Amino acid sequence: MATAARVQPVAQVGMQPTYVTLDRQYSKACEDLKHPENPFITHVLREVKQDDESLSKRITIKIAGNNRLVPVQRVTDGDFQIIATIFTNNVFLSGLDLRYNLVTDAGAVHIAAFLQDNHTLRYLNLMFNDIGTIGAEFIAKSLHRNEALIHLRMTGNKIGNKGGMYFAAMMQINSTLQKLDVGDCDLGTQSLIAVATVLNHNDVIKAINLNRPILYSQEEETTVHMALMLKINHTLIELHMCKHEMKNFGVERLCEALYENHALRYLDLSCNKITRDGVKFLGQLLKRNNTLEILDLNFNRIEDDGAFYLSEALTTQNRTLQALAVTSNNITGEGLVTLAESMRTNPVLSYIYIWGNKINDATCVAFAELLQSGRLKPTGTDVEPYEVDGCLYLAEVSHGLKRHYYWTPSYGEPDNKDENASLAITPITENL
Repeated sequence: MATAARVQPVAQVGMQPTYVTLDRQYSKACEDLKHPENPFITHVLREVKQDDESLSKRITIKIAGNNRLVPVQRVTDGDFQIIATIFTNNVFLSGLDLRYNLVTDAGAVHIAAFLQDNHTLRYLNLMFNDIGTIGAEFIAKSLHRNEALIHLRMTGNKIGNKGGMYFAAMMQINSTLQKLDVGDCDLGTQSLIAVATVLNHNDVIKAINLNRPILYSQEEETTVHMALMLKINHTLIELHMCKHEMKNFGVERLCEALYENHALRYLDLSCNKITRDGVKFLGQLLKRNNTLEILDLNFNRIEDDGAFYLSEALTTQNRTLQALAVTSNNITGEGLVTLAESMRTNPVLSYIYIWGNKINDATCVAFAELLQSGRLKPTGTDVEPYEVDGCLYLAEVSHGLKRHYYWTPSYGEPDNKDENASLAITPITENL
């Protein structure tokens, strides 16, 4: 994440401009408004580069409350009000990361005003603050008129079903926002159906996270509505439906819809109740689908038969899927070896994640051979072979589809983007 920022010139001496640094602007704003300085904010702003070359660059300021490298004093509502005063007219600011802070509904009022006044901010991360339904209303309504923001992350703010309805209404009006993350926000059946209905006609949203709603019905009405939407929508590229209590019936409805959909490239069905019978429909889909590139089935129960269905499709016909995640699916060595063998035939599948299954000696040998031959890169899987007393074993490594979803390095870019695929960092949508 870039932290190089630029401050505004306030005077000129001859031909050389004189600049007031961002940390000094912040200190002056705190003094004017009689608000105590937050030393963490001061530290972040002081780290901003101040070379002339940075004048022409857009910047992202990261004031994340889960920073591991420096002492953190989390941002409050009052702190954000000060931040807004110094960045409202800053033409270089394109991203603001405020994840894991203490912003509440009162701070959301300032955020809404900031979004209405700022015309350059393209990325705003409010993940895991304390914003509720009232704050969601202010932020969503501010986006009715905002024509700059492209990516908004609200993960973990308990905006509830009513808050989700405000965002659904916003998507009917806003024509700029392309990525919306409202996962873990306690959305309900009504708001999920509203979002699906709006996406029937929205041709702007390209990525949406609807993870972990609060659902009380076992009838999978929300999944049915999402499937109906996918038959019509030809813009959505990335869809997250983790923890939707989805069963084989819901998977079948989604697969039926995806036969008619030629846009979706990333489908997240992790942490559901999908078994081998549901994966049979996915295997049939993969034989005909030439669009899907990332499939996340982590934490289901597909077992060996599910692995066989996927392997058959990948071996015989599918040549578009690039990443497959099947961690913790009760697959034994036989199914895992079959998946490894499919990679020898399939030249496109490059990322496969298997940890948490029943790994045996044959699995260790199969994946060690894939890695040693170069067919599978070390960054393309979540296991690494090692040898003890002449026997091969696999160890877990921290690669996966959501490696940097909740946390990103405080300075610079992640070491390796290859293994990441989420709303935060994804090969598919990062350049939208």
